Amino acid sequence: MPILHLVLSLLLAHGAHKTENVILVTYDGLRWQEVFEGADASLFTKEHAAARKAYGRDSAEERRAALLPFLWGTVAKQGQLYGNGPKGSLARVTNGKRFSYPGYNEILCGFGDPRIDSNDKKPNPNVSVLEWLNGKDAYRGRVAAFAEWDCFPSILNAPRSGLFVNAGIEPVAGPSLSEREKTLNQVLLDTTWPHADQRSDALTFLMAQAYFERTTPRVLYLSFGETDEWAHEGRYDFVLESAHRIDGYVARLWAEVQSMPAYAGKTSLVITTDHGRGDAPEEWKGHGEKIPASDRIWIAVLGPDTPALGERASCAEVTQSQVAATVAALLGEDWCAAESKAGKPIADAIGP
Repeated sequence: MPILHLVLSLLLAHGAHKTENVILVTYDGLRWQEVFEGADASLFTKEHAAARKAYGRDSAEERRAALLPFLWGTVAKQGQLYGNGPKGSLARVTNGKRFSYPGYNEILCGFGDPRIDSNDKKPNPNVSVLEWLNGKDAYRGRVAAFAEWDCFPSILNAPRSGLFVNAGIEPVAGPSLSEREKTLNQVLLDTTWPHADQRSDALTFLMAQAYFERTTPRVLYLSFGETDEWAHEGRYDFVLESAHRIDGYVARLWAEVQSMPAYAGKTSLVITTDHGRGDAPEEWKGHGEKIPASDRIWIAVLGPDTPALGERASCAEVTQSQVAATVAALLGEDWCAAESKAGKPIADAIGP
């Protein structure tokens, strides 16, 4: 029996393990610099007066708290946050590609795959930790993913996996939709979207929240994308606004979780990003193989089984490949026993 599985079994046997549900959240391409240092004044222009007023502060601690109040006011105080390189806490991508599909594969499957070398909508040959969990009796039909980008049915190989995946300009399907879900579907279909493969993060959140309230899943994944889209378009003010809004969405969902007996004190939260970006001022808009700095990411974990170690410093490097196994381990499951190529769980994040 693998050591991790033995430890988890002992914890469960002694009633020490509390997590029964996990929420996984990704911000597409949000740099570690904004997470740990807040808004970068060198990227403001004269058109960014509102963003400067909202997020500009004298110190990094003040700036990051203004930008991401839930992450710093709750997660970093009650959980753990990795990725502040200057403090000796590195978090990195291992797939070498440093863009979205390879990054999401690494997050969800636990390893980089050289076959995944584009953002084309090709069915993922790899089994994700979500698919694996959904195949277990305890989670079957209670794992769901909502995403801004319509590549996710391919990333999660929805036809094969049987996962509930709602993404892009696609209404939520099902025979027992709530009135709220029906209204949100209509808003989705009645909106003129500038890109055929993306919807707003706002609708992604609201549709996921409505589904959550109706079906009470045990594992819920939310993928937000506007932080990446606005960066590619050079709108730093909108990058900040999108990051701030997503932080608010997660705060709202977490507050709702804590108000529900089936979830309160029994739910863990994992937040990360699919890739980093280049350094300011030249390369912050881009990422990829030609921009080495875009391998730098960040990972946050919060929940009843995660010691409150806060912002990590002078600790072992963590990698994107560890996220999938960490999600499983928080639930008392051993993903590495099922997928030998996967990175190991982040040991400090799953308790003693």
